[in-house]
Amino acid sequence: MRRSKLNSDSAILPSVGGGCGVLHRPDQRMFLIRLEPGSYAFVKYEVVGNKLYITRTYTPEKFRGGGLASRLTERVVLWAKERGFKVVPVCSFAISFFKKRRDLHYLLDEEALETLNL
Repeated sequence: MRRSKLNSDSAILPSVGGGCGVLHRPDQRMFLIRLEPGSYAFVKYEVVGNKLYITRTYTPEKFRGGGLASRLTERVVLWAKERGFKVVPVCSFAISFFKKRRDLHYLLDEEALETLNL
């Protein structure tokens, strides 16, 4: 894993299936992929206690439908799992993601399970 020059917690994570790598910016509480100069797909999160809230997911319109948001959400979930956090999806994309990904429900906080009616 290559380290970025931002700080010791920022890292460029290896890309999945080729293409751009995922960059983690913990100081901004986000994971992102640089798509072209000035254009990024990203997932924002907040950590409160032992819970990680996925608060916003964004992909520029011309890049939508290619799985970037799912890839970023998977990275956030993996990062949360590695640190022992339970996940609470807040934004509509993250909620939809978890409704489709039953294999990841064990990572959801009880608050999320109740909200999603799972």
